[in-house]
Amino acid sequence: MSNTIICFGRKLEHFSSTSRSKLSCFNQSYRGLISTCFRFLVFRVNPFWVQLAYFIVLSLVGFGALKMSKPKSGSVSPKNIDVFFTSVSATTVSSMSTVEMEVFSNTQLIIITILMLVGGEVFTSMLGLLLGRFRFETPPSFDGDIVNSISNRGLQSDYSLTSKNIAQEVELGRITFSALATEKPINDLESNKNLTSDIKSLKYKATRCLGYLVFGYLLVVHAVGSSLVSMYVSLVSSARKILKTKGIDIRTFSFFTVVSTFANCGFVPTNENMIVFKKNSGLLLLLIPQILIGNTLYPACLRALIWVLDKMTKKVEFSYILKNWKEMGYSHLLSSVHSCFLAATVFGLTLVQFILFCSMEWNSETMDGFSSYQKVVGSLFQVVNSRYAGESVVDLSTISSAILVLFVVMMYLPPYTSFIPTKYQKKEIEKGSQNESAGKSILDCVLFSQLSYLAIFIILICISERQKLKEDPLNFNVLNITIEVVSAYGNVGFSTGYSCKRRLKGEQWCTDSCAGFAGRWSNTGKFILIVVMFFGRLKNFSFKCGKAWKLS
Repeated sequence: MSNTIICFGRKLEHFSSTSRSKLSCFNQSYRGLISTCFRFLVFRVNPFWVQLAYFIVLSLVGFGALKMSKPKSGSVSPKNIDVFFTSVSATTVSSMSTVEMEVFSNTQLIIITILMLVGGEVFTSMLGLLLGRFRFETPPSFDGDIVNSISNRGLQSDYSLTSKNIAQEVELGRITFSALATEKPINDLESNKNLTSDIKSLKYKATRCLGYLVFGYLLVVHAVGSSLVSMYVSLVSSARKILKTKGIDIRTFSFFTVVSTFANCGFVPTNENMIVFKKNSGLLLLLIPQILIGNTLYPACLRALIWVLDKMTKKVEFSYILKNWKEMGYSHLLSSVHSCFLAATVFGLTLVQFILFCSMEWNSETMDGFSSYQKVVGSLFQVVNSRYAGESVVDLSTISSAILVLFVVMMYLPPYTSFIPTKYQKKEIEKGSQNESAGKSILDCVLFSQLSYLAIFIILICISERQKLKEDPLNFNVLNITIEVVSAYGNVGFSTGYSCKRRLKGEQWCTDSCAGFAGRWSNTGKFILIVVMFFGRLKNFSFKCGKAWKLS
């Protein structure tokens, strides 16, 4: 009996050991499969599809989270299409709205804050840098493997490895990594293998350093910005009273507003956006720098920060980044000359807008109730927001048509639009030509320009809203629709809204709302605008489209 038990125990132990071995083997195979799939999706699939999938998944997750959480007590739960619209708007940092913001509870505001944070350009570019580090951990095989295999076969005298530009793109922040092999025969490459390894190691360290720097940039701006806004609201009674009346927590408002401002989203937890704070000039002055350093001036600020750290720390990584900014492949990292011209262009466009806005609106009803100082600060805040931020201290429906057209132009311009003299452009082209792809696909030849797509979207929305264009022409007109579409494409968030007073036929059922103009559109029109927001968030991929079409 005892022998039988011992025998059974040994068999059980053997079975357990075999099972553990098989389980361990399965886990290794599973991890290997996951790693292979990840590498394929990130480094082989077209970057456009990677980014599109990223934003669609985020929008769906945000939609589910907003639906599961309850709205503010006393508020009617928004329709599914409006919840999804809000989720997409936050993820693509567009701040287009179809419902009033005060409908959302504190939990829902936190969810929207997270969506804006992870959908912002700086955050997604940081993810691109992290993926770039992962790419360096598996270096291209031409460095050592090819050389070793050829040398083992004794073919050194028959083969030579010529110059190649081997580029892999990881598109979550427009990041490209290049590995260049010099025009040297195999024997020279064999002797310089250690040098190649050192260069690759330096580039990896520089990429890691840049990733940490961008993360620190994000962390410091949000921490300092939210602290300053929270301090201001706590100390200034008028601002504190507004939030108390609306039942908005000061900490939620501060972090929400700073995240939205830095990401250039434009959402504010109040129904009236920043109009309710139009006389709080101190708050507006706190937000203006965050608008600039989070988008249009981000490349200039990043390069200036790297330069300062290079002078202070003398680390070779910072020096490498400054000298090899194109090799780093980080699209937000520009040359010193380009950064200077970019900053000059941003301030120049802002000055032009400021002068025109003040000359047209200084004595208009738009500025009623403002002191001279408040008019200056409010005008500056409004024109700075026309380039991608979308926060507003005035009712856009009361602004003159000339200024609205000016805002449409500013919303259409890419964030890094800059005036660069021709001689400097030639130098930039020569330095960047090594990363340009020589071939063009058939799809590139038939794609339209961005203006063409905007015209198509406007036509489609005019078709979907054609009945309202007839019945309510003062609200539903082509200019207002164009502003809404270009605002969604530019991920800005400006909207002329909807007013029952402008209806030709006054109906008792019509009630004014602080939601955007798109809130009065049909579900078809809203869905088209959702597509426009995705298109605008991924517009970096279509800048060079439409070149095959000639107008002469």
